[in-house]
Amino acid sequence: MAFEPKEFIENAISELKKLDGTAIMAVSGGVDSTVCAVLASQAFGSRLKAVFVDTGLLRKGEADQVRKIFKELGIKVIVVDGAKEFFNGLKGIVHPEEKRKKIGGLFVKVFEREAKELNAKFLIQGTIAPDWIESGSGIRDTIKTHHNVGGLPKQMGLTVVEPLRELYKDEVREVAKELDIPKDPAWRQPFPGPGLAVRIIGQITPEKTSLCREANAIVSDELFKAFELGEMDLPWQYFAVLLETKTTGVQGDMRAYGFTIAIRAVEASDAMTAQYFKIPHTVLHRISLRITNELKQINRVVYDITNKPPSTIEWE
Repeated sequence: MAFEPKEFIENAISELKKLDGTAIMAVSGGVDSTVCAVLASQAFGSRLKAVFVDTGLLRKGEADQVRKIFKELGIKVIVVDGAKEFFNGLKGIVHPEEKRKKIGGLFVKVFEREAKELNAKFLIQGTIAPDWIESGSGIRDTIKTHHNVGGLPKQMGLTVVEPLRELYKDEVREVAKELDIPKDPAWRQPFPGPGLAVRIIGQITPEKTSLCREANAIVSDELFKAFELGEMDLPWQYFAVLLETKTTGVQGDMRAYGFTIAIRAVEASDAMTAQYFKIPHTVLHRISLRITNELKQINRVVYDITNKPPSTIEWE
């Protein structure tokens, strides 16, 4: 039976209206949380408090973009600067599963603080099916713990509500279209909840995060330019990963010992499977030149040509 977005919207709003009390909502500007926020806003009205946490692990200019998105949607957003708390909390953590769980726990702490001030009873999240499937459930193996699933503590002062829990990414986008959400937030490429933390292999530091952020911005900028020039279509998702291992290089006549950036671009529909995207070599060349010229701590750029499976879309 075909998915009916209009029917889903009516049912979701009806179920949300049954909840008595104030709700707090985690928003990121991505399609999942944006759709969820619009549904919750229609159900709760002024009883909904949308919160955006700037973890310090966001893409370049993302906080400003999120403010703009929700202003256009008419949803008031409380912005919390949590960068210091998140960087301190991630000190010494290397394993990706521990990163994700720590970030999930830190998010909850922030929302519990905000919820106490707002006297909220419910925590609304934009969790979708791939999140809890990959996080492991029952007999399923844990592929990777999503921060909004495995990062939640067993005891918390909020009741979690997940209106999109049974939907896949393509279905969420159908709902976004039906809700008439501006195309920019609805169709922009996915970005993981833990942010750049899962695009930095190894320990997270502000310096490494800055490098990863700038490399991601260059990849996005060059791919969009290539798209506008008609050289290629835009992939479903594309980004840069900062590797932990340093390699030997040359800058001028001097030996350099710098980081490696991996470029990742995929084509997918529901995020459960993906195929690597064949970026033209001329475009890859321009990306590599910009990254190594503008970011002197990086002396090597590689391209990931792995499908999902066997890999995941994100590296961690």
